[in-house]
Amino acid sequence: MMKLFWICSAFLLLQLPALKAQAPLDLEHIYDPAANAAADLEKVTQQAAKEHKYVLLQIGGNWCIWCKRLYKFVHDDAELTAAVQQNYIVYHLNYSKENKNLPILQKLGYPQRFGFPVLVILDDKGNRLHTQNSGLLESADSYDKQKVLEMLKQWSPAALNPANYVNQ
Repeated sequence: MMKLFWICSAFLLLQLPALKAQAPLDLEHIYDPAANAAADLEKVTQQAAKEHKYVLLQIGGNWCIWCKRLYKFVHDDAELTAAVQQNYIVYHLNYSKENKNLPILQKLGYPQRFGFPVLVILDDKGNRLHTQNSGLLESADSYDKQKVLEMLKQWSPAALNPANYVNQ
C-alpha cells in the first residue's frame, strides 16, 4: 500500500508543471495604467540590446477586447509564441483614461491613429522601425495566424540584418 502511495505521489508531482501551464490567462491586467512607461521602455530596450532582439510594443488597454484577443491569440499558439520569444522583448504600453502615455505616443509617431491594439516595433536602440495596424492582421472575430507570423518575421532582427542581403 505504501508503494502505491509513493507511485501516486510521484505521478502527481510530475503533473504539476502541466497543471500550472494550463492556468487561465489573466486578460484583465495585461496593461498597467500606473506603470512608468518611459522607464520601462528604457529597460526593455536595454534588454533587447543585450539579447540581440527588437522591442515589440502592443499598445492598448485592459478595456480593449481586441487587445485581449491578440494577447490570447499569440499566447495560445506555440509557433507565434516562439517567433515572439526568439526575436522580441514584448512590452504592453497602456492607453486608457487613467494614463494615455501621450508623450510616448507622440515620439512613436502617433500610432493610436490606427486604433487599438496597435503594434510598434523598435530596434535595440529604441528607434521606431514599424507601426502595424492590427486590423490588417484580423480574420473574422480573431486574428489570422499567417498574417501575424509574417509580420513578426518581416520585422525581425534577422530580416533587417544587412549581412543577409550582401550577395543578392
